[in-house]
Amino acid sequence: MTAPIIDYSRYQTLAINRRGINGAVIDIQMKAQNGKLPTAGHDGHWELCEIWRDIGRDDSVRCAVLRGEGLGFSGGGDLALVQDMASDFAVRTRVWKEARDLVYNVINCDKPIVSAMHGPAVGAGLVAGLLADISIAAKTAKIVDGHTRLGVAAGDHAAIVWPLLCGMAKAKYYLLLCEAVSGEEAERIGLVSLAVDEAELLPRAWEVADRLAAGSQTAIRWTKYSLNNWLRQAGPSFDTSLALEFMGFGGPDVHEGVASLRERRAPKY
Repeated sequence: MTAPIIDYSRYQTLAINRRGINGAVIDIQMKAQNGKLPTAGHDGHWELCEIWRDIGRDDSVRCAVLRGEGLGFSGGGDLALVQDMASDFAVRTRVWKEARDLVYNVINCDKPIVSAMHGPAVGAGLVAGLLADISIAAKTAKIVDGHTRLGVAAGDHAAIVWPLLCGMAKAKYYLLLCEAVSGEEAERIGLVSLAVDEAELLPRAWEVADRLAAGSQTAIRWTKYSLNNWLRQAGPSFDTSLALEFMGFGGPDVHEGVASLRERRAPKY
């Protein structure tokens, strides 16, 4: 059976390049908007969900590295997309499916994934960043799950992985209060695999990816599959959190959350 040829040129919000021996490491850079931060609009949200299916089907890929561009790793959802989700049921339903698939596609992708997070790490990018098999953050990175600040439940990835990584007490503290976590603190509490100086971030991520690409692919992939059964067991908790998040997009609080972000003020719930 002929292996499928993957056309990565269809991705517009992701810059995709080959690295390493025989191009076995695929480098995925989320593009910054207006030179600032990568944000997930209608197209970007779908692409970040879909790319893991293509990587899984691409037999030439042995490892993937996900990174940001500009001032940070990811800036969260584009406010225009959030507004559309709050006001349009069809958009809300479509994005709910993408948000569900993003989590499960990262978990079920058989190739190991390395994330390299610098600056702000928020929203859909953070989903893949923390679900990556090896998550590396700059010590100065600012990891924030911003859902409760926006007025919706922490759906996305939080319920499926934060308690497993850093424990329930820390997960509740950071998720309920929408507190930022530095990369250095994230490593201390176990939320990320490694924290390094920002100048070392990409070299370390690529070094790890090269080691994964050079190793026994069956051994590495099957180990990933086995370990990720811990996440699959938490699937019902994730599905509940995502359903409640998207129920919130149909409620009143999200409108105040969006308005407060646009006006750069504290929300009044």
